[in-house]
Amino acid sequence: MGDCQSLGNCDDSRIARLYEYLDGALSVEDINDVKNHLEHCDECAQEYDLECIIRSVVKRSCSEQAPDALKSKIMTRISEIRVEIRHG
Repeated sequence: MGDCQSLGNCDDSRIARLYEYLDGALSVEDINDVKNHLEHCDECAQEYDLECIIRSVVKRSCSEQAPDALKSKIMTRISEIRVEIRHG
């Protein structure tokens, strides 16, 4: 493997295409181009791996639900605040 500079054809637009690749927003031809590049470019492969990890963590964080006890505590506190506001 090499890096973007040794391949001589990598720039910010290629990194942008990497994000489009991860979003599933590329044509089949472009997907194959990005896959081929990732196989030969350490720098972009590392960027790809990092972005995959970040997306996985964000996805997991967004799918977790608060425990019922916490939800109940928050709702109780919201009700208490409403009462405090109404009665000054």
